[in-house]
Amino acid sequence: MKKITTNILKKLCLICLFISCNNQSEWIYLFDGQTTDGWRAYNGTEIPEKWTVDDGELTFNTELKLEEDWIGGGDIIYYKEQFEDFELHLEWKLPKGGNSGVFYHVQEGHDSPPAISPEYQLLDDIGWEEINNAKLKEWQKAGANYAMHEADVNKKKLNPAGQWNSSKIIFTKDKVEHWLNGQLLLDFVPYSDDWILKRNSGKVGPDYAKYNKGYIALQDHDSPIWFRNIKIRKL
Repeated sequence: MKKITTNILKKLCLICLFISCNNQSEWIYLFDGQTTDGWRAYNGTEIPEKWTVDDGELTFNTELKLEEDWIGGGDIIYYKEQFEDFELHLEWKLPKGGNSGVFYHVQEGHDSPPAISPEYQLLDDIGWEEINNAKLKEWQKAGANYAMHEADVNKKKLNPAGQWNSSKIIFTKDKVEHWLNGQLLLDFVPYSDDWILKRNSGKVGPDYAKYNKGYIALQDHDSPIWFRNIKIRKL
């Protein structure tokens, strides 16, 4: 009897392990470290001219302007696949005062990704305030769910301009998490009553988060930006 019970337990463990392994999808590398394969302009057909690969980093270089008439690289999307529930990892760095963002559930045909998509804010908080002689709202700072959810300042460890940061976004219909340099900065339930209240506060546009599946996009704001080790897996 004991032997039969042990064999049953072993089989159950193997079944559980098999189910667990099949629920963990493989990592998809969005950047191969050598080419811009898979990336193109938002609402475009080709990668914008200024986006290049330099020393294993996806980047563009432009003058730091911090104003509306900049000439940068243009927002880009990973066009090969759309994602719904996912875990996204990437590393990034900015110059002093630099500004960028990561968008998900992006669909084309609109003015730009910020018009429709949630944004994980990438920013050199201190440098931006120094250059602009202005104070940022917490929902504008690095790690925030831009215009919606603030990062926990007690857990936030943002590396200085010119140094690499590591970010992670986990999106499911039950909970969304923003991580920065190994620390959980914020979490929220999408489409909840609290989310809807923030959504209707006037800080985001009328089409914000209207899609629950879409592309990953990287923002060209008004400064250079460097990315590396970009990978995603479906949940």
